[in-house]
Amino acid sequence: MTDGRNSASGPCLRPWTDSGQDIAAILDAFDSDDMAAQAGEPINSDAAAGRWLAQWLEAGNQGAVAFAIDVAGRAVGHVMAGAIDRRHDTAWVSYWVAPEARGAGLASRATAALAEHCFGSLGLFRLELAYRVNNPGSAGVARNAGFRVEGLERAKLRYLDVDGNPVRYDVQTCARLSSDGPALVPPLPLAPAGTA
Repeated sequence: MTDGRNSASGPCLRPWTDSGQDIAAILDAFDSDDMAAQAGEPINSDAAAGRWLAQWLEAGNQGAVAFAIDVAGRAVGHVMAGAIDRRHDTAWVSYWVAPEARGAGLASRATAALAEHCFGSLGLFRLELAYRVNNPGSAGVARNAGFRVEGLERAKLRYLDVDGNPVRYDVQTCARLSSDGPALVPPLPLAPAGTA
């Protein structure tokens, strides 16, 4: 791995960069219908992608940690732990994978790797996440990464349907403790900073 790319060693987690390649990957991912509403603003320009990315590049960010899911030197997904609370040693986990990279188990393995990093390097104890009950793929990611279902939040999220009408969705909440057993899938390796 002499050029800083990951093509020889397989998929991994790596820090995000502000490279044109990462900006392009973010734009490609957020161009899909199911990703379009997942950010605070439409991610439809280099500037918008840069603003989304800036939070993960901020030096000394103690409230969150994020990684690109890298396959053959290209970012195809994202996994992060935010709202890190050092008093209680907790964090909130989220993840996404670009449509062209789905179905290969990358989100599960990336989330398992993020959990190991949070429990090990960051010393956290409890990780939480949630997904819409109509999203079986996300449910599988959570289960495979070792998260256990804890409850249902009724009508928590509101999104527009294809006709522009608001629809409310129930959300399943999950958690994984550092004292829980391992994930059901092998975690992705974590590449060192400077790898892109």
